[in-house]
Order: sequence, then C-alpha cells, then structure tokens
Amino acid sequence: MQLKELSDATGTSPASIKYYLREGLLPPGESVHATRASYSDRHVKRLNLIRALRQIVQLPIEQIRSILVLADDGVPHLTLLAHVQRVVLKLGTEGGEVARTSAADAVVRLRNWPDVDSDARDALNRHISLMEGLGIGLPPDLLDQYSSAVDSIAGFDLAATTEGKDTDSVILTAAVGMHMHSELMLKLLALAQASHAIRRLDDRQMPP
Repeated sequence: MQLKELSDATGTSPASIKYYLREGLLPPGESVHATRASYSDRHVKRLNLIRALRQIVQLPIEQIRSILVLADDGVPHLTLLAHVQRVVLKLGTEGGEVARTSAADAVVRLRNWPDVDSDARDALNRHISLMEGLGIGLPPDLLDQYSSAVDSIAGFDLAATTEGKDTDSVILTAAVGMHMHSELMLKLLALAQASHAIRRLDDRQMPP
C-alpha cells in the first residue's frame, strides 16, 4: 500500500507517519522508486502499536522508542516484557537502593515465585517499607489472600499476552493490558470494598 493508504488504514496522518519514519520508530517501506515506497501489514501493526502506546498508555516518544528498539533488536521476550512492565507501571522511577523486606520475602516463598531481584520486587519492597513506617500491619493471612488473588490474575494475563503472537502484538497486549488491567483491578477492588461495607454496615440492608 502507498503512504495515503497506510494513513487511511491506521487513522494516522501522513505527517505523523513521516515523523515516525524519520525517528526510526517505523521501519522504512520497500522502495518503489526514488520518491515512493510501499508499505505492508507490518507497518499497520507497528502504527497501531505506537498509537496505542501514545493514546491509551500515554507514553512519551522516548519511552516508546526504548520499547521498540528492544523489540527490533530481537531481545528475549522475558527481557522485553520486563522493560514494558518497567515503563508502563513506572517501576524503578524512585531511584536509589532499596532493602529487602521480610514481608516481600515471605510472599515470594509462599507463592513459590522465583527469588530474584527485579524492578517489580524493589517496588513492592518500597511500598511495604512505607506501609510499615506508617504503622499499617501486614499479617500473614492478608499477604496470603492478596498474593493468591494476584498470582491467578498474573498467570491468566501472561498466557493471554504471549501465546502465539508476533513481537508487536505481544507488546501491544502486554502494555495496554498492564495499564488497563491495573485500572480494572483497582475499580473492582473499590466496588468489592463498597459492597462488603454495605452488607455489614448499612442498616437498610438488614432484615427487619
């Protein structure tokens, strides 16, 4: 397809497409002659990915570039997904060293998760330290219930993200999924908390 057809197919302006080409976010098309190139479904997928990362996840161009460079370099999916998680969930932005906490270590053992350092584990350690500093308790049964719930959700998410897809589709599913699913979990938790409060505390829900 020609540039205009690519623009129509993706809802991306020709000016934006040319910008992404100049910036190296979009691979060049196949040269037809000196002033014309032909584009394929690969370009459609990449433009849809860029648009989703910008509009839905609201990432700046430099962070999008950091993801796409890794994808185009052919890094292992584990490395790529770790970077997507870091960028989308803004892990590691606090900076500085972080000490392990006994609560996080207990969760890792309880769920039989790999005992390795990561941005996600550092973020959990920071949050647990903050909670403990505020005097908010983390009893074992709470850690068990919370970690059991998110373990099931994470397994479901990863299966949906990585099953038989090309790299751009993996990034799209992972990045948008992480962003939207995190928001969904917060909204579901809020509704569940409100529902439990109504059942327990609202006199209008009590039988006469």
